[in-house]
Amino acid sequence: MKRIFYFATLLLALTSCGNKAQQAEQSVPETDTIAQNVEPSVVYFTKEITPESLVKIFNALGVNPSGNVAVKISTGETEKSNNLEPDLIKNLVQLVNGTLVECNTAYEGTRSNTASHRAEIAKRGYEKVAKVDIMDEEGEIKIPVKDTKWIKYDIVGSHIQNYDFMINLAHFKGHAMGGFGGVLKNASIGVGSQNGKAYIHSAGKTEDWHQLWTNLPEGWDQSPENNTPFIESMAAAAQGVHDYFKGKNGIVYIDVMNRISIDCDCDGNPHEPTIQDLGIAASLDPVALDKFCLDQVFNLPNDESNDTKALLDRINQRHGTRIVFRAEENGMGTTKYTVVDIDKK
Repeated sequence: MKRIFYFATLLLALTSCGNKAQQAEQSVPETDTIAQNVEPSVVYFTKEITPESLVKIFNALGVNPSGNVAVKISTGETEKSNNLEPDLIKNLVQLVNGTLVECNTAYEGTRSNTASHRAEIAKRGYEKVAKVDIMDEEGEIKIPVKDTKWIKYDIVGSHIQNYDFMINLAHFKGHAMGGFGGVLKNASIGVGSQNGKAYIHSAGKTEDWHQLWTNLPEGWDQSPENNTPFIESMAAAAQGVHDYFKGKNGIVYIDVMNRISIDCDCDGNPHEPTIQDLGIAASLDPVALDKFCLDQVFNLPNDESNDTKALLDRINQRHGTRIVFRAEENGMGTTKYTVVDIDKK
């Protein structure tokens, strides 16, 4: 009961961030000082959000997945969540003969254990699309990270070893704790086991997901002004997953910018989106891709079609853009990009 009360209290505080942040100044993501002499990465873009356009933008990347292919998605907390729908992703997943992969959550919800997680997945129809694997169902392993400032390794579901190639298929949206969620979050928190998620959230202070909500690690502070260790830990973990698959047959990244709420797909009762659907973007460089998506949101006019204030406040207050710059500093990619509009081809 104590755990449930604490988590409810924490969520209440975090989901009020948008209101509290209305006093915060909105700002474009921090200035690029790293990539001055680096060639920009290519980001492919389409305004169309259809099963056909998802396949088309994947093909534009020019990759040929080999071996066992994992397609990392978020299956959503409830039927109200804004996760990518099975009908949207079906063609792509079946094209690559992929397995949809997930990990259990580090909070007590519908996906906190494998049995209820699988029930939710079936309820939303994902098992009709492809095989589904809960990667931490049988345990976890540690994989190396380059950036050991906060975490010394990444703790991921043990089934990651069964895959040779990954398609990181993310829904770009807001997030109560990270500010926003894109492919970098999908690679870090998304691929982390339950204990791995706790390790990232606490910036290396605990590997026990139960402790995270019942007996807080000493010195753990995830208030908005002290959020950077968590953000930078996500960047480190994302690089661990990136390097893991680069050492095998590869990894590619896709951000779908639809139903852009201020809340994540882990929220079972999210705010309704206040921003119009923008399109789908893809790249071999996750840093460039998330930066492109951030730029699309930050550059939107705040008008009757797009009420961007709540999302921008949330990103700014949670220091959310830091993840792309930390990942850039660690050599994972670059925030410099060129855009190829596949609608014009």
